[in-house]
Parts: sequence; C-alpha cells; structure tokens
Amino acid sequence: MPEAADRYGIAEWYGRPFLSIDPEQRTEFALHAQQQVGTQTPPCPFQEGEPACSKKGGVCSIQRYTRDDEGYTGGPVGEPVITCPRRFEQDGLIIRWLAEIVGFPETEVSVAREVPFMVNRKDGKPAGKIDLVVAHEGAAGLRFHGLEIQAVYFSGPGMAAEFSALQDATDDRMPYPLGVRRPDWRSSGAKRLMPQLMVKAPTLGRWGGAKLAVAVDQSFFSEIGGPSDTPSQDINAGDIIWLVTGLGAGPSGELTLRRHHWEMLTREDSEERLKAADPMARDAFEKALRAKLNPLNRRQTRR
Repeated sequence: MPEAADRYGIAEWYGRPFLSIDPEQRTEFALHAQQQVGTQTPPCPFQEGEPACSKKGGVCSIQRYTRDDEGYTGGPVGEPVITCPRRFEQDGLIIRWLAEIVGFPETEVSVAREVPFMVNRKDGKPAGKIDLVVAHEGAAGLRFHGLEIQAVYFSGPGMAAEFSALQDATDDRMPYPLGVRRPDWRSSGAKRLMPQLMVKAPTLGRWGGAKLAVAVDQSFFSEIGGPSDTPSQDINAGDIIWLVTGLGAGPSGELTLRRHHWEMLTREDSEERLKAADPMARDAFEKALRAKLNPLNRRQTRR
C-alpha cells in the first residue's frame, strides 16, 4: 500500500506524460474529459493511425506521487500502472514480440482483433472474443496464437474531481491528487483475467498446440509474484505466454512501452498466481464473523 503521504494520480493523459502538460493543454484535456460540448477528442498516439481516444476521461496510466511542501504534486514513486488496454498497442511491440517468440517471420505476420471465440448455447451467437490473434499462414497451413491484454482497474473515487480541479488550475504546478485510490489487482486478475485463461487456454491448446499469450505491465506481474526463480522460455513447457512490459522514459521525456520480461507458465500456475489470496484460518474467520453479526430484525421474521 502507498505511504500516507503518497497518492495515485494520472501518469499519462490522452497519451501525454502528465507532469509535462502545460496549463492551456491541461484545461483543454479537462474540458474534454468532462465531456464538455464542442471540445475536440484528442488522438490516441499508441494506436495505429492515431484514431480519436475512446477511453472515457483519457487516462492511460496512473502513478504514485509524493506531495511537495506547498501541497502540489511532487515526484513519482515506483512504476506507472497501465489502466487502458490501448496503451499496450504502442509501436506494435507486443504483437512483434509474440511473433518473435513463436517463430513467425515478422514480415509475414497477420493480426485479427476481437475474434469471436465462444457462442451462446441458445442462439449460437458470439458470446466471447479473444482480444487479438497473431497468425502466420505458410506451407504448414494456418498457425495462430491468442493474445489477451489486461490493463489494471483501480478502486476508490473516480477521476471526476481531479478533472474539475485540473480545469480550474492556472499554476504551472500540478494539483496534488484529491482522491485516495489504488490499483485493484484482485479485480483485474482473479475476477477479470483468470476466467479468460480458464476457458481460452485449454481450448487453444487442443487446436494443434496454439498458445494463449497475456500482456500485462510490470506492476501487475510483480503483484502476482514477479518473475519465476527459474523462468522457462520453452513454449512447449506451459500453456500461457506471459508478456510483461514496462514504461520507460523516452528521449523527449515521454513514456515508452518496452519489453521487460517473458516466461511460460502452466494454466495451473497462472491461476494460482492470480488468486493472490489464501483462505483465512477458521479462528480468524470466526473472529471477523462475530464482529459483524447482528440480531435478525423482528420485522424480518414476520410472515
């Protein structure tokens, strides 16, 4: 957990490093983030063709910050946490990385997005998709591997109050984050990502040895155990290819997506990591239970 004096705030906003945004641009971004009529949607610099940003509020990543002596945002602490899946698309890095790992020639790689994977039992309509499929078709036929992208949710107050404060701020210094929030690793991992792995990895494995790759950032992977003591890079030794990225400073001060680490894990090992919690001992559970027990309201017992 962050220190009491540290809070999570915006790390990148509409593709720009937060601390580098000048007051005029900050006001423009804040107005659009609050969906003010007449404001132009900023482009997403991480997607091919730089289409208009589609994420409400435009926050690409969040960051822990210290608070300076005058009450403004101080220096960053730790790693940025990616909160928008589109942030992983910079320069096609994860697609090229996966192609390299599985032995697809880069000049012959094809990509499909949001490919239907499951169908509804009642009407046969698509009921689930794979984020990306990286494929190569050659003499041996069509070979492919799935790729899921998992950004991190956060818990705590939303960004509305931050946007309002940023709109009104005229100082060159950034207001200190108002809300106390934190990355919600459990919702992102055990609740969101793990069910995807449980269904998709075994099915792909039955289809001629295709693998499921998962792209996460360094902060996410650290929370679920970090690199293995003896990481395997034999794609036949597991079911899931973990692609772990980092955000490093580029030549102009911007944050750039970079390769950090990759390894193979079995589905069972991946699920165990994502649980990120163990059952309580019975005596501890009973102590917590007693603290919450209340007599049944008499009105509730009436028929």
